[in-house]
Amino acid sequence: MQQGPRPNFRGRNPNFRREQQQEHRTNRMIRVPEVRLVGDNVEPGIYSTDEAMRMAQDQQLDLVEISPNAAPPVCRIIDYNKFLYEKKKKEKEMKANAHKSEVKEIRFTPNTDDHDFDFKAKHAEKFLKEGNKVKTYVQFKGRAIMFKERGELILLKFAERLAEVGALEGMPLMEGKRMIAIFAPKSSKKAAKAPKEPKEGGEQQAQPQQQQQPQQPPVRRPIEIKYATPAPKPNTDNNSGN
Repeated sequence: MQQGPRPNFRGRNPNFRREQQQEHRTNRMIRVPEVRLVGDNVEPGIYSTDEAMRMAQDQQLDLVEISPNAAPPVCRIIDYNKFLYEKKKKEKEMKANAHKSEVKEIRFTPNTDDHDFDFKAKHAEKFLKEGNKVKTYVQFKGRAIMFKERGELILLKFAERLAEVGALEGMPLMEGKRMIAIFAPKSSKKAAKAPKEPKEGGEQQAQPQQQQQPQQPPVRRPIEIKYATPAPKPNTDNNSGN
């Protein structure tokens, strides 16, 4: 017997594809007996789904399920297209403001020359200024494992080179055949502002001291004037002789 075409079960529900495409259930897609309404344009509370649908139709808006896992599901009466637009706009703003920090790797060998060292140091400075961490390691192969001290010197020299833009999170450590050191970005914008405050206070304190010092000499002057009063004594002697 020839078998007929298989029934298309999806065709029985015209909203099947629409439900898969939409991010939220809206209007007739909400098949629970009651929902909890929230928002400014309704009185918050639990309503039957039919009543909530009727309220949305009266306002010429959509009944949108925003929290399906709640009991009962939480819905809002809003314009669904406007709701999606505002949601995507907020997501874009959050992505633009959020900086994703990455870990950049830089590889050395015990025999890294000065030219290669400077080249990699410039890349590391760029990574740190962008806000990324830098993971540096010295790779030892074969008998080169005997020169661990040389690898440690390279990493410590690298730390001195990056001191202005990056901070060493810890001393270099061996992991297998690698000696690893991790640098984190640092900002020194506020460092120059701190010493200005005590200097200004010192100048303000020095000024009243300088003003008090010239006030001391006038205190001594009236004392010298008192010793000049005995001058009229010789006049009394002459008069008595005559």
